[in-house]
Amino acid sequence: MERAVYDQMRVLQRDHWWFAARREILAGQIGRLPLPRPAQILEAGCGPGGNLEMLKRFGEVVAIEPDDESRAYAAETFGVDVRGGFLPQSAPDFGKAFDLVACFDVIEHVPDDAGAVARLGEYLKPGGYMVTTVPACPWMWSDHDAAHHHQRRYKLPAYRRLFEQAGLKVLRASHFNTLLFPPIAAVRLAKNAMGRTGGDEGMPGAPVNALLKTVFGAERGLLAAADLPFGVSILLIAQRPLQRPAE
Repeated sequence: MERAVYDQMRVLQRDHWWFAARREILAGQIGRLPLPRPAQILEAGCGPGGNLEMLKRFGEVVAIEPDDESRAYAAETFGVDVRGGFLPQSAPDFGKAFDLVACFDVIEHVPDDAGAVARLGEYLKPGGYMVTTVPACPWMWSDHDAAHHHQRRYKLPAYRRLFEQAGLKVLRASHFNTLLFPPIAAVRLAKNAMGRTGGDEGMPGAPVNALLKTVFGAERGLLAAADLPFGVSILLIAQRPLQRPAE
């Protein structure tokens, strides 16, 4: 990502509606998994660390982050072992396997996404879980994606295949950020049609931020009940089989 994007994430990650609501949605999904307590957890691509405190609710956390400044900030601020490296070719060795690998809006940045998913699967203990998110809907591509150095946005079937091809069992694959999908899609399409540049980040005013957080955050309950048929993002939960399938 561009330097300005990392710096902006550091400022926004605690209180911005998207980061805050997404954390609680993901916490709801992780809390439903039969993890040991405390679980051994790896976050791949932690950025400046906005998810680390949430993940620490469930166990002992270490992380990977390729950006030097974000890695140093996350390690110092949240007291977590954060190591450098890039997926898949230079991912670090922690000398242990994990009960949970979390990878939130990272895989879309990696040129070799199939290799990245396979490498993340190697970090898991047999029976361990991987919880991932990526942006959905290739037609929603915008300056936001370019500024974040996304390689792609995903259709759900193609994203699911990455995990199946890596020998992982897909337990859940759903869209989310569904309730706000119509206005977000409309804004993206209007900007693209008018040739306007600039992403859609930034902290809105407090009342708007609170409203958007409440609306997006309501999907924690919706996702507890059912998969969502469309949305700005994709949630996928996979498991490493206890045994390799017979060849």
